Amino acid sequence: MTTGFADVRETEPVPGRSLPLVVEPAYAGFDLVKWAADNRPALHRRLARHGGILFRGFTAGSVEVFHHFITAASGEPLPYLERSSPRREVEGNVYTSTEHPANEAIFLHNEQSYNLTWPLRIFFHCTVAPAAGGATPVADCRRVYQRISARTRDRFAERGYRYVRNFGSGFGLGWREAFQTDDRATVERYCEANGIEHRWLGGERLSTAQVRAAVHQHPESGETTWFNHVTFFHVSTLDPVLSRALLSMGRDRLPNNTYYGDGTEIEPEVLDELRAAYHAETVVFPWREGDILMLDNMLAAHGREAFTPPRRILVGMTQPVRTTP
Repeated sequence: MTTGFADVRETEPVPGRSLPLVVEPAYAGFDLVKWAADNRPALHRRLARHGGILFRGFTAGSVEVFHHFITAASGEPLPYLERSSPRREVEGNVYTSTEHPANEAIFLHNEQSYNLTWPLRIFFHCTVAPAAGGATPVADCRRVYQRISARTRDRFAERGYRYVRNFGSGFGLGWREAFQTDDRATVERYCEANGIEHRWLGGERLSTAQVRAAVHQHPESGETTWFNHVTFFHVSTLDPVLSRALLSMGRDRLPNNTYYGDGTEIEPEVLDELRAAYHAETVVFPWREGDILMLDNMLAAHGREAFTPPRRILVGMTQPVRTTP
């Protein structure tokens, strides 16, 4: 029988950083799923404080245990809508992590922050540890916000940011995969319901644009957090060789790019400042088979290091939060 956090050991992985809190069992045969269900309020209080919790040593890699743990800790997993990266469903809205080339890193971001509805919690589960590299770096978005200059924060708070996508350019996802439908009318209805401008450009080409807030208040704690895809989707954040190749096609064909909310270009020095703020707050820990990482998606950004295969990380998301355009 579990009696709360007295049954686990709690440590911090990096001196001076509280993200993520590392939780390990105090004895063999620990039932993580039942413990999570019994201690959900206390678990959420720790998550709010730290932004993320790494559960280590409770289980070997198991899709079934992962799904049950997500449900016990936070509710039923959500479907992956308005996609920006390729991934496959494993079972019951548990997905593979982004199927991006192993030799390329993925910059820090908050899952689906470009949507009007996003998951408040996101979970990762390591079923096959990377041969080398492949960590999931994390950063506290409250601390990222504090690192950004007041001038930059105010500019984005006033203007928001504009996210522009071009489908059918030969790079990135096609609109069918992104919106999970073959029906153009369904795409149009989704866009209209979610504050997304859209234009069909002939053939398979579709252009969309959506203006979103860059600064948010957490719906439970009221804390201010830097929650957006401003830096992640900007063409200058890509590898320089790829960035130049994409720009050679013309900005109107970029698969993804961001601007200020009024459509004006974001200055290079501002983007450098934002990237520096993320890098300064990044915490990296190596994956071990069986690890489960629970993040508050509005308090903690995540990314991915390049890696040497094999590597298998599963993902689940819960607790939808809805905002207005």
